[in-house]
Amino acid sequence: MERILVVNVNWVGDVIFSSPIFKALKEAHPNARIACLAVPRVREVLESIPFVDEIIVYDEKGKHWNPLAKLMLILQLRRKRFDVAFLLHRSLTRAILVFLAGIPQRVGYDEKKRGKFLTHKVDFLDEQVHRSDHYLNVIESFGIPVHDRQCQLSVSQKAQKDVEEILKSHDINKNDYLIVVNPGGNWDLKRWSTENYSRLILGFIASQNIKIVISGTQKDSLLFKEMNGLVLHEAINLTGKTNLKQLIALMSRANIVVSADSGPLHMANSVGSTVIGLYGPTRPEITGPRGSGKAFVLQYNVGCNKEPCYYLKCPDNICMKSITVDDVKDIIKQIRN
Repeated sequence: MERILVVNVNWVGDVIFSSPIFKALKEAHPNARIACLAVPRVREVLESIPFVDEIIVYDEKGKHWNPLAKLMLILQLRRKRFDVAFLLHRSLTRAILVFLAGIPQRVGYDEKKRGKFLTHKVDFLDEQVHRSDHYLNVIESFGIPVHDRQCQLSVSQKAQKDVEEILKSHDINKNDYLIVVNPGGNWDLKRWSTENYSRLILGFIASQNIKIVISGTQKDSLLFKEMNGLVLHEAINLTGKTNLKQLIALMSRANIVVSADSGPLHMANSVGSTVIGLYGPTRPEITGPRGSGKAFVLQYNVGCNKEPCYYLKCPDNICMKSITVDDVKDIIKQIRN
């Protein structure tokens, strides 16, 4: 195989979980050119994954939404003459795209009536396996050996310099002990309360040896505004002020990252940082940290979260409420000692 296409998934955390695939493909086929088809919002993360040679953007809700634009994308894929496509994404549309692009070998899970567009149908694993293993199964079923299942991101030198300058402007130096708090999450029930984050941060602000940075996207700026007034003045607010590559660099600088199950949690762990993962409705067996950094996971069995829970109208969110500020403080003390 000289030209390989990986059709990736749509969310930052899941794209990070796919990162071992590219190393395995390059080890098995050192001279192959490995391209990745993915949506625009994960491009910067893909640019940070080793062994991705090319990124082809599929803007399914933007410029590629209409049939003519999809046809142009199909022609673009045809011109690249891929030998094989590994479909991590389960969509029917993507299976049709690679079929019409004339890619001779098309490997993926047979669901959503897309089996007729695949040449190699992958057997499903147990639903309780880790998401990364679910993706790796696609290439393993095709005979590609996987020797390293660890998720890995690289840090851009430019982003690293940018973050150093940002932190320096807030009087955070290289020798300062830095805790990054990430209050966001792609759905509400995965988030720990802003009240708890405020209490956690206030408990460390008095310490001259610890600096606190709050990270997140622009939409997470609203969460920051909900926090205690003292937090607004003492913690460094970087929500919405970094791009994804800078966020990866920030996570690599952190001594500890505290976050719910989210893309930034997995970013941090995949650049070797120590993370404290706060888990409620999701399960660490399925979406737990898989990077090189140390990982401490907090989750309590509250009677209703033995399986991943997607009851988005849950009136109580007891699974996240059961994690206390003292629980997190105790782990931070354990790490620092």
